[in-house]
Amino acid sequence: MLTIIRERLRQGHRTGKYPKVEPIMPERFRGLPQLAQNLTPQSCADAVASCPFTALSSNGGKLQLDLGRCLFCADCPAAADHAALAFSNDYRLATSRREDMFLDDNVYHVAGMLNKSMRKLFGRSLKLRQVSAGGCNACEADLNVLSTLVFDLARFGIQFVASPRHADGIMVTGPVTENMKSALLDTYAAIPEPKLVIASGACAIAGGPYCNSPEAHQGIGDLLPVDLYIPGCPPHPYTALDGLLRMLGRIE
Repeated sequence: MLTIIRERLRQGHRTGKYPKVEPIMPERFRGLPQLAQNLTPQSCADAVASCPFTALSSNGGKLQLDLGRCLFCADCPAAADHAALAFSNDYRLATSRREDMFLDDNVYHVAGMLNKSMRKLFGRSLKLRQVSAGGCNACEADLNVLSTLVFDLARFGIQFVASPRHADGIMVTGPVTENMKSALLDTYAAIPEPKLVIASGACAIAGGPYCNSPEAHQGIGDLLPVDLYIPGCPPHPYTALDGLLRMLGRIE
């Protein structure tokens, strides 16, 4: 016992100071993309054609990026060749509306807070049931990290629970395969009203790399009303935490 106590004192306090102190993201982290504004029509067309997941498009001759489809893979060679796209270190990516995820002028609208009545219910205590609707387990793994001592999600009053009967909302990962559709809808139905829906990861938002597969849906947007979108493949834990706290009005 003395050895354990001594080691605990040696290690000290490990919980991060976010949101009071901004986190330092790794140099290799790919955050909010920045789009070039002076591309020629041909360069723009080349970049659009080179995106392997149709996340890039042309809007009035300007490059537009759908963050709901983007896997942050940097595998669009023409975009790199023309310096059309670069990734910043900004982890604040969660949004409240699907249409806010279309980036074309480098102005990105982060998630807003819930209305006053919903904040009164969930602002200090939020229980979520997580459903993996056919995902690869990457998003699920990074959500699990939120419960570790570094992030300590529970200090904000947010916890994942085992039963939908004990939940205030549902957090969905994965593209919603046909095999998981009924399980997802049954879980949602079991959560008492009023309830929240969160789509975490590119798969849950728009189908990810499984987009247009006959065995998967295009995420949960056509199945459930979504209150928070968290883009990424997978989203960084700080991206998810930032979105949750913004939704609850804990940060602005």
